[in-house]
Amino acid sequence: MSAVALRSRSVIVVLLAFGGVHAACSAGPSLGRVYQLAEMNTDQIRALDRERTVILIPGGIMEEHGPYLPSYSDGYQNERYTVDLANDIARRPGWTVAVFPPIPLGSGGANAVGGKLPFPGTFAVRPETLRAIFMDLGDELGEQGFRWIFVMHLHGGPEHNQALDDAGEYFRDTYGGRMVNLAGLDTGTDPGLEAMKASASKEALDEEGLSVHAGLLETSRVMAARPDLVAATVGTAPSITARDRPELYRIAAGTDWPGYFGAPRFATPDLGRRVFEGDREWNLSMAFRLLDGEVDERNIGRVAALIQNPDAAKALERSMERDAAIAKRQRDWITLHRR
Repeated sequence: MSAVALRSRSVIVVLLAFGGVHAACSAGPSLGRVYQLAEMNTDQIRALDRERTVILIPGGIMEEHGPYLPSYSDGYQNERYTVDLANDIARRPGWTVAVFPPIPLGSGGANAVGGKLPFPGTFAVRPETLRAIFMDLGDELGEQGFRWIFVMHLHGGPEHNQALDDAGEYFRDTYGGRMVNLAGLDTGTDPGLEAMKASASKEALDEEGLSVHAGLLETSRVMAARPDLVAATVGTAPSITARDRPELYRIAAGTDWPGYFGAPRFATPDLGRRVFEGDREWNLSMAFRLLDGEVDERNIGRVAALIQNPDAAKALERSMERDAAIAKRQRDWITLHRR
């Protein structure tokens, strides 16, 4: 699709974030037009300029984050990204932003990599369910004339990201628009992670190891976004250090795995703010490059590609088997009760 064609289409940026978005987007001086879609009536929605409207859909996975962070940690972080991106887009002359209500759903909690199913704090849906939800939303938005959707979920589960990518490809093929899983794009750079490395101590980085879930990086972000929900005992949290993914999978499968990796005891709100700012620049740059037709998401790597890694695929075998069993149980129940 040409840059001219891209600029001529309306844009829907679907970000999965969480509560507090209304207050944060509404606070402070007006940077443009930022609305809450749930508060708009039929006439107001009909009046949106499809060529210059960006819809942000907050949401995310309810996923265990160990004893120090809330299950909704992904959401509180994504809330911050949603607010930042909404205001940044609204700064562009002529653009309107409408924030969709939160969708608190996702697939593949971190506990799945160790085969610990179920696990307190994780309330996931199957990848097929997640894909169907976003395909359905794509149909609703597409039939109403919107033609661009970017999905940012900030959750690393490969099956989760594949489901969102599939929904995006469906939307593109069906409506000629774009539904991009923004956080699922892998450009080989991670400004937030680099900001952590530039700011944290050598001791903290050494104990953090491979930073993937509820450790120094994520705990710092939650401290910056919702400090009231971080357990006071985090300062004495034992470090659970993995140097590579195979070691991470071994640790997660251990009997006493607490539900996190890394070194959350070193986390600080200031570090979280630095990480947020690094990620904000990446999100803004990618969103604007997509809006302006400078890049095509089909030419960018995907987080979902991790499922092709043999170690990752093996670690997720039990989760996939459980999902298949649940799907069969539900189908059997429907067949029995809908004769």
